[in-house]
Amino acid sequence: MAGDPLRMNEPRTPSLEMLWEPDDAGRSLEERFGFSEARAAGRWVADTLHEQWGVRVDSCERIVMSGGNALAWVGTRSGRLLAKWSVVPWRFSRLTEVARLTSWLDECGLPVSAPVPARDGRLQVEVDGVSMGLQRVVEGDLLDTAEPAHVRAAGVALARLQDALAAYPDAARLPTACEPLPRRIAGWLDAHAGHLPAAARDALRGLVDAAPPDRLRRQLVHFDFRAANVLFAGNEVAAILDFEEAQHEYRLVELARAAILLGTRYHDWGPVPAEVRAEFLAGYQAVCPLTPVEVTWLDIVLLWQAMAMVPPGDDPTGWGPSALSQLTRT
Repeated sequence: MAGDPLRMNEPRTPSLEMLWEPDDAGRSLEERFGFSEARAAGRWVADTLHEQWGVRVDSCERIVMSGGNALAWVGTRSGRLLAKWSVVPWRFSRLTEVARLTSWLDECGLPVSAPVPARDGRLQVEVDGVSMGLQRVVEGDLLDTAEPAHVRAAGVALARLQDALAAYPDAARLPTACEPLPRRIAGWLDAHAGHLPAAARDALRGLVDAAPPDRLRRQLVHFDFRAANVLFAGNEVAAILDFEEAQHEYRLVELARAAILLGTRYHDWGPVPAEVRAEFLAGYQAVCPLTPVEVTWLDIVLLWQAMAMVPPGDDPTGWGPSALSQLTRT
């Protein structure tokens, strides 16, 4: 990634952070991305943005890392921008498809952070052994599950997003494998639920066996819809972020997964109260009412997703009691 750095108008050493890993940020910057110190990384970002996007960077404020991915917030004369890059080659083609998808959603009027095209029109640029994209920073606050208006608006936003994704003309370019739901739940019970009480496992298995035939809708979905990826301006959704997990899935599985994980951000994940889940589901159904068969399956999938979050051993944030309460309601 080395190159002649473009001197920024206001040289500044960006702060370094890990998004969720407990690793040392400075060491991660060097070991994962090849920069010995933060200032060199900031200058490389500025240099790349100037060469590929024609953007003059005044300052690189902050670099946040996760796995083989990094984000850099930069200041320019036209406003703050966010550069995202990956050093994981097998993800490059997927990142290109995600950029195309996000751009299409923006053209459809959905609240997303659209990619800024490079000089040659590409939405995702491969250079210096990385894949980089550029977005404008969307100002806002992360979804607050203590605010009922936020929760209901998030449910509405997910329903509208799913409706839009169902019409995406290039959906086949993204992962399409989606095993039938009864088989998936049974497989999960057999392989991953051994630490859960036998009565809970038997109850879920019985509910699946008694459920109506699986004729549920499958399509392209976001699949990481939660507080960390939904920005608000006041009580309105300003942007739905991070489509890198987009895949073909049951709409109900995404809905249930989002309801269970809605309050999670970056650290110390924990469940939201039942009334928060209910408000979120009510917002969704205000746009996309569920059929009686879908309601039956939703209860089952909510229980499955709640049980899937219960860790073996210590459970400091209370996933076990939350799953038990979901089992009682179901």
